[in-house]
Amino acid sequence: MTMDTDQVWLRARARLRAAVGEDIFTSWFARLELEEVVGDLAHLSVPTRFLCSWIQSNYVEKILEAFRHEDESIGRLHVTVRVTGQARPRLVSSADPVVEADAAAPVLEARPSPALAAVQPSGGLRADALSGSALDRKLTFDSFVAGGANEMALGVARQVASAAANNVVTFNPVYIHSSVGLGKTHLLNAIAWAAGASDTARNIVYLTADHFMYHFITAVKSQSALAFKEWLRRIDLLLIDDMQFLQGKSATEFGHTLSSLISGTKQVVVAGDAPPRDLEMLDDRVRSRLSGGLVIPIAPFDADLRRAIVHKRAAQAASRFTGLNFPDPVIDFVARSIVSHGRDLDGAVNRLVAANQLTGEPITVGLAEKTLQDLMRSRDTARVRIEDILKIVARHYKVPRNELLSARRSRDVVRPRQIAMYLAKALTSRSLPEIGRRFGGRDHTTVLHSVRKVEQLMSEDGELTQEIELLRRMLEE
Repeated sequence: MTMDTDQVWLRARARLRAAVGEDIFTSWFARLELEEVVGDLAHLSVPTRFLCSWIQSNYVEKILEAFRHEDESIGRLHVTVRVTGQARPRLVSSADPVVEADAAAPVLEARPSPALAAVQPSGGLRADALSGSALDRKLTFDSFVAGGANEMALGVARQVASAAANNVVTFNPVYIHSSVGLGKTHLLNAIAWAAGASDTARNIVYLTADHFMYHFITAVKSQSALAFKEWLRRIDLLLIDDMQFLQGKSATEFGHTLSSLISGTKQVVVAGDAPPRDLEMLDDRVRSRLSGGLVIPIAPFDADLRRAIVHKRAAQAASRFTGLNFPDPVIDFVARSIVSHGRDLDGAVNRLVAANQLTGEPITVGLAEKTLQDLMRSRDTARVRIEDILKIVARHYKVPRNELLSARRSRDVVRPRQIAMYLAKALTSRSLPEIGRRFGGRDHTTVLHSVRKVEQLMSEDGELTQEIELLRRMLEE
């Protein structure tokens, strides 16, 4: 990053601070950092997923406006989650190619990037446009809690990791799918750690679909697409997370990469929130290739598995805090009351620990009832997926499902699409950018416009309100 870019960022931050006020700036932007500028794309990072999602949903245009006042050439933003503290290794070969831009293209400075850190065998840090997503040291096989819902996925993941560590390919490709928060990301991280533990020089890459798209776009902008494709094809073990977010030309490039790696007997593991047949952003050939591998679902957690997760997380917390005690009735209460997914169970334990440490109040069922109310409210609500919304809306309005994701602007498609986006915002926990990506790669502002449009129409049209309420009941049954 040049001094000029540093100065642009400093001035943009100052302008942003003045525009939103000190309180809002401190709350949402104090930990926002500039990683690099590539062409007209500014890559920013924040330390948490929540912060990333909130900024993407609410402040992208304001940040971009601040940038444009200082540098008119910046026209796009990319916000990712970075890793703080100890660098999390992305296991790579020292022979990884570095993206080189020609004289007319922006140069990516080779400096450590917290979000895209790579560890070479020598232990030195480097970062470039061909880095993997950060691995989480906590997400290993040892910390994974097994039960009836996930034991097959865990068994396959262990076998893949063991084979990859010995340069052997087993099932290929492996596709793990489930709804949010049931352990897909945990298993992909665990495979990466286990497969590379004995040989950090091996070329093992974990990428979220978001980062895959970012790297592909960056390579195209810097006229280094060939180097990017060559790098992908030399990977020994590729792990792709959040496959449902892959869109556009990046999805096409993934298809080529998948075929090349499998043909070259390289292991590929993919995770998504829907079976391959429902990934409509991929072409039929890629969906068929994924379906032809080993497809493993993870089911919703039963009561025994939820209790085992709470018990393990409580034990881990007790090992860090002297005198911390989770009585069995509290563990049973949390396992019975929070039925959404594993992340909410982790969050429940964290909240109880925080309440205990901050107030000194012992951890009791009463404290849990008071502290976990918002998590408990979701226990009677069916978890709705965007795939379910697309199916119900398409069937109700007699519109082909792929038309809802297309660019068609005819009224018979636009209105059902807007209603589907409204339902996605109302019934799922997905952010506006995530919903936009699921609806054919649309911008979050398009989703927001659709939501507001449907809300306006419902206020004026009682029949439409009843129609949407019917769709809501069908989805929540």
